[in-house]
Amino acid sequence: MRRIIVAVLVLGISGAAMAQRKSCEDLKGEIEAKIKKNGIDKFTLDIVDAEKAEAAKDGKVVGSCDGGTKRIVYKRG
Repeated sequence: MRRIIVAVLVLGISGAAMAQRKSCEDLKGEIEAKIKKNGIDKFTLDIVDAEKAEAAKDGKVVGSCDGGTKRIVYKRG
């Protein structure tokens, strides 16, 4: 019984870790769908390196992907 509990815990932890490392294209698609659902048609989503995201003053960081190495920057218009 203990082995089963340990196995379930290990699989749960590894599954959570895998869920955190989402591909940038997948996350960008999810964010794009949410923005369109809110009725916004004119916008851009750019995938940039994490260091460059801070310099994107005309945009807003709306997501982090690829293990935190990249950011998704939203610009309206």
